[in-house]
Amino acid sequence: MSKPKLVALTGAGISAESGLKTFRDSDGLWEGYDVHEVATPQGWAANQALVLDFYNQRRKAALAAQPNAAHLALVQLEEKYDVQIITQNIDDLHERAGSAKVLHLHGEILKMRSVKNPNKLYPITGDINPGEKAEDGGALRPHVVWFGESVPLLETAADIAAAADVFVIVGTSLAVYPAASLINYVGISVVKYVVDKAIPNVGRLKNVVAIEKPATEGMAELKKILGVV
Repeated sequence: MSKPKLVALTGAGISAESGLKTFRDSDGLWEGYDVHEVATPQGWAANQALVLDFYNQRRKAALAAQPNAAHLALVQLEEKYDVQIITQNIDDLHERAGSAKVLHLHGEILKMRSVKNPNKLYPITGDINPGEKAEDGGALRPHVVWFGESVPLLETAADIAAAADVFVIVGTSLAVYPAASLINYVGISVVKYVVDKAIPNVGRLKNVVAIEKPATEGMAELKKILGVV
């Protein structure tokens, strides 16, 4: 007998308790950087060295971080559910926690690619330096989706969301589109659990259970609700 499908949409809030700071659109700053200078195609065109330095620092931070209890809770839910994670995060904490199925909507900090070919990926754990090139002669850049770029895996993520028997939102403000639109693909009758220390506006949705707690506490409560010890 197949397990019911639980789909989890995770955001920066699930990694915050691992020490990775969240980006908040309110001040337009991320780790003291202007997001338009380090996370847009225009920023890359203007100053590649600045962009590379920013993501080199993010990579170091991601490698130094450890999965927390919220990441581990999603692994534990695999006892009863076929768990598929759609994450807006570029860190690898879900994988290191042991999650079997993870789709990175906004790319992965531990991969890089040529500016000429977005489909040819290379692993990277150190720094990307200005002037470094891929085999095709294109400059190497982080494998991340910048603001203003298309989200190549959005259609795949929408199909996953549409197949959910249970939908869980953890640590995301639902403010970044098109990722936030994935909730619209979830069936009306599907129960949607929202775990966040500040519940986003989900008033338009049906069958919502709000758990207004940080990710680690909220996921512990969700495990109890779903009968996973």
